[in-house]
Amino acid sequence: MNVHAFRKQDGDSIRSDRDTRLSPGDTSWLTPLTTTVPREYVHRASLAEVFLTRCTRIHETRFLLTGQWPRAHTFFLSPDGRRHDPMQIAETMRQVGLHLAHAVFDVPLGHHFIMWDMSFVSRVEHLGVGRTPTDLDVEATCVDVVRRRGKLVEFRLVITIERDGHLVANGGGRFTCITEAMYRRLRRSAPATTAHQAASHQPAPLPPSDFGRTAPRDVVLAPGGAPNRWRLNADTSHPILFDHEGDHVPGMVLLESARQAACALLPPGSTLIPATVSTEFRRYVEFTSPCWIEASGLAVTGSGTFHALITGRQDDDEVFTARISGPVVQD
Repeated sequence: MNVHAFRKQDGDSIRSDRDTRLSPGDTSWLTPLTTTVPREYVHRASLAEVFLTRCTRIHETRFLLTGQWPRAHTFFLSPDGRRHDPMQIAETMRQVGLHLAHAVFDVPLGHHFIMWDMSFVSRVEHLGVGRTPTDLDVEATCVDVVRRRGKLVEFRLVITIERDGHLVANGGGRFTCITEAMYRRLRRSAPATTAHQAASHQPAPLPPSDFGRTAPRDVVLAPGGAPNRWRLNADTSHPILFDHEGDHVPGMVLLESARQAACALLPPGSTLIPATVSTEFRRYVEFTSPCWIEASGLAVTGSGTFHALITGRQDDDEVFTARISGPVVQD
């Protein structure tokens, strides 16, 4: 383990002059202070978007982490502001996987990660926004770990998230770690276009509420010329969806497009809570050609749960699929 990565947050700070006034035997100054993990370890540019606060290794591949979700996140929040967005679970899982790779398994900064799949099942009743930020307890286990010449190459993350002793979600995902040189070889035939170089964003002339959003800027879909078909139309200057530079559309943007497409299948005034999500990523989505998002409603169970299948295609190739289900609420 890279102990230096945790030293500051584990309480190894320099005692100030006021510490000399502590009574003999008073060790309260040793109480660790809460801070976020390094933003670089979760591939985030903004500290406000880092949701993890601590990591403790309890076994070779088993870890306990803590995290916190803000009460009023600008993106991961239900339209009425009363519930955390389940998609924040996916972002938290992504951060856990990256943090463990860098801070525990010593994958160097600058390496790239391929996320092959991700899924979670959430308990919507435990996603309410309270009077204080939501503190999380996370148990993570790395399985199917592959190493080559002592270096981490691939692993599957199995994760459980709790809040005040109540289960919030469980799920997992598979990650592959590759060097910068390997990534460049993998991407040598891809267009050298970054998010900031992509075509300027034109907001879709559609009500955000049709897609389960409240702000036009948050809508990532535009009309696709056919029923239940849209063109991926994400704003590449969006401060959350495109928090840092990259040469392909982030997986979290594809997940958001799937959620919005599922919501668009519903009658006006209805919103799907994505309580259960399962997705597979098959290839990178480029900025240089249209990506088409197609959705179909599979069924509505007796409990009112709506199920949808979403597929993304670019240049005649299937790039990702997602299955989303959850309760439907009225705005």
